[in-house]
Amino acid sequence: MRFRKILIITYLGGLILIPIVLFALPADFFDHGESVCLSVLIFDQECYACGMTRGIQHLLHLDFLRTSEFNKLSYIVLPVLLYLWIKELIRAKRMLGKEAKM
Repeated sequence: MRFRKILIITYLGGLILIPIVLFALPADFFDHGESVCLSVLIFDQECYACGMTRGIQHLLHLDFLRTSEFNKLSYIVLPVLLYLWIKELIRAKRMLGKEAKM
């Protein structure tokens, strides 16, 4: 039981740490480098998700103009990700509460 509690605390800490790291990184951190999209690598054609990471990173830094340049779907995806992130935080906190009672 002790190991499971440590695992849940580590998971919860990771959930909290990820957004902090993304905010700490500069907005243009992901702007340079080779594409890892399979559609670009295999077919040399961008897909609907191309530029999503860069767009969301700029959106987190409130750089709306650059967000639109990379991927306009970022305006829809980021709120969905935030909702899912908060939902997962609540679930992990409940799991930790159940472990504490045992």
